Amino acid sequence: MLSATPTRRTFLQAGAALLASTALPTLALAQDAPSGGRLIVAADSEPKNLNPAIVASNGVFFVASKVVEPLAEAAFDGEDGLAPRLATAWEGSDDGLSVTFRLREGVTWHDGKPFTSADVAFSALNVWKPLQNLGRVVFAHLEAVETPDDATAIFRFSRPTPLQLIRNALPVVSSVIPKHLYEGTDIAANPANVQLVGTGPFRFAEYKPGEYYRLTRNEAYWDKGQPKLDEIVFRVLPDRAGAGAALEAEEIQLAAFSAVPLTDLDRISKAPGIKVITKGYEALTYQLVVEINHRRKELADLKVRQAIAHAIDRKFVVDTIFLGYATASTGPVPKNAPEFYDADVPAYDFNVDKANALLDEAGYAKGADGKRFSLKLRPAPYFNETRQFGDYLRQALAAVGIDAAQVNADSAAHQKAVYTDHDFDLAVAPPVFRGDPAISTTILVQSGIPAGVGFSNQGGYANAELDAVIAKAAETVDAAARTELYRQFQKLVVTDLPLINVAEWGFITVARDTVLNVANNPRWAVSNWADTALQS
Repeated sequence: MLSATPTRRTFLQAGAALLASTALPTLALAQDAPSGGRLIVAADSEPKNLNPAIVASNGVFFVASKVVEPLAEAAFDGEDGLAPRLATAWEGSDDGLSVTFRLREGVTWHDGKPFTSADVAFSALNVWKPLQNLGRVVFAHLEAVETPDDATAIFRFSRPTPLQLIRNALPVVSSVIPKHLYEGTDIAANPANVQLVGTGPFRFAEYKPGEYYRLTRNEAYWDKGQPKLDEIVFRVLPDRAGAGAALEAEEIQLAAFSAVPLTDLDRISKAPGIKVITKGYEALTYQLVVEINHRRKELADLKVRQAIAHAIDRKFVVDTIFLGYATASTGPVPKNAPEFYDADVPAYDFNVDKANALLDEAGYAKGADGKRFSLKLRPAPYFNETRQFGDYLRQALAAVGIDAAQVNADSAAHQKAVYTDHDFDLAVAPPVFRGDPAISTTILVQSGIPAGVGFSNQGGYANAELDAVIAKAAETVDAAARTELYRQFQKLVVTDLPLINVAEWGFITVARDTVLNVANNPRWAVSNWADTALQS
């Protein structure tokens, strides 16, 4: 489990009593929590498309997950680490060619129409499989969804599809949208992608660009007694430095996804009425990765890639850039994914002498100016940490004679340069591990990914052995055998270094102490908040 509690010693000492109050809520507390009130939350982005069935991203889920529900949600306990939502049970066939979902009855859409298996079938075949960034992988072999009655959906696959993958993916890929509002329309342009209609505990009420999103209580929610809140307002605060001040001034009551900069946490944790919570992100592990363009002659050489790996001081990155709120990576699967994680992989300790020796062996001697060759380095602009690591990496490479020219750009320009134009040598990226290597992890190293696909292998790397392991795991139904394949996957990636994993981290929530039932599942920030409440 990554950073289940803060690792920075000063914070542990100063905030021990505070953190004790952030333990997972008991069922009794959830049931007894007061009803009513408006929760005002910091939001640092405004997604153009709020439909999580199309765009499975945390920025979209942050708002939309309260309105549009998945078949199941991640849970700290419960069978398979899942809590039922629109599905109450699921079962896979022995041959991996079908999965049967039993659906919740008596559920209505926010416009009053009944929710049925037809909505699930429509969402899967018309949205998740063809349109969603992650669903394309999970449902690649989905060929039909049978609906023998309103409460049953049977997914039929043309090739074996592991139930392990389906289960791990359910919270992320299975947001259900209303067939009656989307059928026969241009799904990508449908107004309901912003004016959301779902089955969740909150209804979408209002959006004022540049100002806020407002959600209101769904009085007809299927889970009686929920939600607790009357309203949730997501106040747009693109400047992360402003979130802490807004919390202290009681202008907002909650800031998730480390909206309060790490450098402010020690101070703000001591402010009266504020709590800092590190739980609730265990299923959303961010990974700090150096992407490599293998089209570049120098970088196609394994010794050069090994030298770069040895030039990076991971302890410095964790302690200085992340202030201890992270852990060093060993490979493409994070430590808090014990189902798949394997520590028995090659290690690249921080060793400047070894890095220099490898570069010498590769034939790239230092010139009179101390430089071996130059590279173009593009740090992702999304987080302070990715930008700061870009600054650090440039210095670390200079120490071994590699001149890295750093190019900074906004999000759109960065994504186009790296994932469409391939105009980079090294790039800093923060991909998310979402519970299963098949979801947004294997795509980082698998060959043949079309240009323009974000957070994917756009460096031109190709390894037939690695591709074969990925392909075999995609159709291996036996969970133990599939897990073993992903252990092989980790060894191959760390041995050949198509990219370099540096660190992994979860985010932090800061809230007023009047906010109850926070961080009670591993995807809390992007879950439905049905039992979140305000102490009057």
